[in-house]
Amino acid sequence: MSPGAGLLDGIRVLDFGIWRPVPYATQLLADLGADVLKVEPPGGDPMRTFAGLFATINAHKRSIVLDLKDPAGLARALDLAAEAHVVTEGFRPGVADRLGIGPDAVRARNPAVVYLSLSGFGQTGPFRLVPGHDVNYQALAGVLRPDGGEPTAGHGVPWADVAGGLAAAFAICAALVRQVRHGDGEVIDLAMTDLLATWTGAVTPGPVASVGRRMSGAPGYGLYRARDGWISLGAITEPHFWAAICDGLGLADARDLTLAEQLDRSDELRARIADAVGALDRAEAVARLAAAGAPVAPVNDRVDMVADPHLRARAIVVDGPDGAPATTHPVRYRHHPARGPAVPPDPDAHAGAGFTEGSG
Repeated sequence: MSPGAGLLDGIRVLDFGIWRPVPYATQLLADLGADVLKVEPPGGDPMRTFAGLFATINAHKRSIVLDLKDPAGLARALDLAAEAHVVTEGFRPGVADRLGIGPDAVRARNPAVVYLSLSGFGQTGPFRLVPGHDVNYQALAGVLRPDGGEPTAGHGVPWADVAGGLAAAFAICAALVRQVRHGDGEVIDLAMTDLLATWTGAVTPGPVASVGRRMSGAPGYGLYRARDGWISLGAITEPHFWAAICDGLGLADARDLTLAEQLDRSDELRARIADAVGALDRAEAVARLAAAGAPVAPVNDRVDMVADPHLRARAIVVDGPDGAPATTHPVRYRHHPARGPAVPPDPDAHAGAGFTEGSG
């Protein structure tokens, strides 16, 4: 491997994914040096309508347009699949098979391939053919009301899409290790709902169970409004964190209260914290609490986030090719760094091209 080459240098990925989840997965692979050939339908990936978002999940890829309903287009797709280490798709169950690019058709040409299908509800089960979007997957997985009560939705982050893409990249890399070591491939059925269900979990977390629903009233945990914004506090069962909050906000008489005592006096203590934080600018509140050793962070919106000095220092947010803020690969690698933001390809910019020469 040449100096500076990515961890996945030489890995060939044929990506039939459109919209967000699968392209995000293959973007993570492309960041690490994989040769990702994006197959777009006639007219292009519909995500191109959202140019800014499209750019963040389609950098360092090449684009070809193939009509899989045309025999010549299908033949070209299968020829490329025969050369790929990885094939990805995000159609509803059964569609890839009907198009002729399902796992059986691809593995007939390339038995060692890693074939990934990413869908909302999975390739099997009674909900497999039900259409859906992020809120539906969260709903079935118990994310919207894990402990009962009124459901909460609309947080603004499409958790199923991005978590599904991240898990897909992980699963592909695991299967590639097997492929490299043993020479055989894998067929991966990843459902976004399944992943979120594992996040919800089947068991109520122990610390929460020990004090029941009263934990929702823990005064050291939650959001508080400063003069010019919001901050978050994250103390639950840790007495040293509660003491640090009290030290940072000048609540010395409350610093030695046990959790049970905090919960008994929740309304009073929340009001006192709210008054103390509300008298400060957000930056001052965060600085005081951080200096005291309290679990604290500003509540950023997107504008705040892309300017945040911590995220800028870690180069998670950088200035992109057009000079506007852009996010980067979410993991840091000391010896084989990921590639940064780049301009995505135009539709069919690599018509007639195959994988990069020499990517073995």
